[in-house]
Amino acid sequence: MPLVVYIDLLFLMNLLIDASLLLVTAWMRKQKIILWRLALSAGVGAMYVVMMFLPELSFLYTFLVKFLFSVAMLWIAFGFGSLQNSLRNMGAFYIVNFAAAGGILGVHYLLQDSGEIWSGIWYSASGGLSFSIKIGALFILVCFVVILWWFKRVMDARERQERIHSFMAELEVRVGDVTITCTGLIDTGNQLSDPLSRLPVTVMEASLWERVLPPSYRGKLADERADNLILELTEAGDFPWPERLRLVPYRGINKGTQFMLALKPDEVTVRLEGREHRSTRVLIGLDGGRLSTEGTYRAIVHPALLDSAETKESTDTIRKTGT
Repeated sequence: MPLVVYIDLLFLMNLLIDASLLLVTAWMRKQKIILWRLALSAGVGAMYVVMMFLPELSFLYTFLVKFLFSVAMLWIAFGFGSLQNSLRNMGAFYIVNFAAAGGILGVHYLLQDSGEIWSGIWYSASGGLSFSIKIGALFILVCFVVILWWFKRVMDARERQERIHSFMAELEVRVGDVTITCTGLIDTGNQLSDPLSRLPVTVMEASLWERVLPPSYRGKLADERADNLILELTEAGDFPWPERLRLVPYRGINKGTQFMLALKPDEVTVRLEGREHRSTRVLIGLDGGRLSTEGTYRAIVHPALLDSAETKESTDTIRKTGT
């Protein structure tokens, strides 16, 4: 039975695949996308696959020519710029290719049973062990789209974590002889403050304070109203700081005004990039849940803690210099 190959469908499939690979590469490298250049580059890649059916062009299917074609595709899509930029584009392009190809093969073998795998293994005349792989075009396209989507989601999550870590600081809160230390996220959009004292509010997970909270009170912040709980705490004989408790009003998302239970600490220290920012004018709000689902940070640091510390530091420097 003669083998029938639909060149137009083969060209179209590879055109879509190459264009998708270039798009993901551009996203990884944050390159500007010019549609006509990207389409031309994908067309060059698709034409290269079609040429494999021309026997007189078989010399093109060597490692060096394949590599040069990938370089040409990247230059067409993104330009040269510089050698460093081109090498980084090439690295990202091959990473995306290997991730997509490896994912397709992984899913293919995951769905096969042992009989299908063994039927694809055969021995050559020289005694070598070989494998034959038969994967349908529709299977390749579906897996390709899913794997690239998954790859992008993983890279998005990684980039998001990197952005978050750039705003991480070590937070130390001292109340009397008790010191609580944790990792905090500096939230530049945090404007929560006590309307009476105008003190900024840094939010911490209440679980960090379990050793000083009464046993009957632990875990209640997530379920009960803060204005009811403050009465319970002030009347509890085993809570050491009833005079430090405050109620801070705030407006929740899609909710009316609510109250957050807060403590007045003696001192708060924020350590960021080798510098220490100390402040006494701050309240510590207690949150009954988890501030980060991954546990990356356990406090939301008010940006005023950094601003006030830096201003004080600058003032001391001015006084020392006598200007």
